[in-house]
Amino acid sequence: MHDSLEAWVEQFARLSEEASASAELQEWLDVQSNFHDYSYRNTLLIKRQCPEATKVAGYNTWRNEFDRHVLEGESAIWIWAPIIAKQCPRCGNSQPYHASGDCEYDETPSEEWDKGLVGFKPVPVFDVSQTEGEPLPELDTAAHGDGSEDEILDALLEAAPELGVRVNLVPPEDWTHGDAAGVCTERSTYDCSLLVEVEDVENDAQVASVLAHEYAHALLHFDVDDEDERAKREVEAESTAHVVSLYFGLDASNSAFYVAAGESESAETIQDRLQRIVNTAQEIIDAVELTQ
Repeated sequence: MHDSLEAWVEQFARLSEEASASAELQEWLDVQSNFHDYSYRNTLLIKRQCPEATKVAGYNTWRNEFDRHVLEGESAIWIWAPIIAKQCPRCGNSQPYHASGDCEYDETPSEEWDKGLVGFKPVPVFDVSQTEGEPLPELDTAAHGDGSEDEILDALLEAAPELGVRVNLVPPEDWTHGDAAGVCTERSTYDCSLLVEVEDVENDAQVASVLAHEYAHALLHFDVDDEDERAKREVEAESTAHVVSLYFGLDASNSAFYVAAGESESAETIQDRLQRIVNTAQEIIDAVELTQ
């Protein structure tokens, strides 16, 4: 079976490379580049004011970059935006505050000071759900089945104890992890098992594929803290999910877009990590078949 799994990994690497060069992905990336990555503090502010928010931008950004308009009567979501200005090399204040303060630094003329962060100011943003206009491009990254996906999902769920995992399928209305379809969140102090949560959408094939993805994270990546390494291991997890999905008869070819959107050198990453992907996929498959 190993040879078949390796062939599927290599096939997935080719699919990801093709997806990277596709016009569909480039259009999606162009749009995504206009959305900011918000700090943890601002993310909390957004979720507290608008828990269902998925994509937020300022009033003019929606109008000028996306040809969308904020609906009349919508309340703004308030976040903190950085204030960038020329700042004193010694006290770090902007020119007006430096001039009115106690700092006597004058070695470099203020017009030659470098720019830096001098403070924050509240600014209003709006979620896409508060706007109307031109649709945003979407990537179809979902898996699809042939009618037996509910049985495959059940089998994957039954395999959880064999993999040292507890699984919680969460209804969409109770989902609190934003755009993520699944998460591996915590280790039990009782038996060291890991908790995996997956949004329980109507597409059982997609839930099964996401579950395989989170199983891979649980087996390989839970304690990895390095951000660069975590990004590469996201590719590993999705590659593993693709192989497991194929083995059980699910069509997960669209997941190549998921990898291509998140990792510019995904094909090389997949090839470099082929053996880890194959071994992890084999472990998940063996656990599933052991319960049958």
